[in-house]
Amino acid sequence: MVEFKLVVSNPSDGTSKTVTVSDPHSQALIGLKIGDTLNGDPFGLAGVELKILGGTDRSGIPMRNDVPGGSKRKLLLSSPPGFKPCEDGERKRKLVRGNMITEDIVQINAVIVKKEEAGKKSE
Repeated sequence: MVEFKLVVSNPSDGTSKTVTVSDPHSQALIGLKIGDTLNGDPFGLAGVELKILGGTDRSGIPMRNDVPGGSKRKLLLSSPPGFKPCEDGERKRKLVRGNMITEDIVQINAVIVKKEEAGKKSE
């Protein structure tokens, strides 16, 4: 049984909400990539469109949007996510995960892109 914690940020008021997603809704998230959009209705967020921004696996390894697939890789990094340099020009080899959501991912970060008004219906 796959279970995700979906952290949804609302940029209009600066708040975030954590939603626990378990089967069968979690199966719909597997295979999506960073940057993909999805409907928030199955997760209790009616009338909301979400965009996936990243996530972490069970050991805290961050997802990175420029690494294809869902596997772990050691990369020489000079910028976030995965490494925050203290000095200019600093680089370090760090372990990061690819941009695809797999069963190993625990937390998925998303942001609200579109919010449908309560009285309006989309066409």
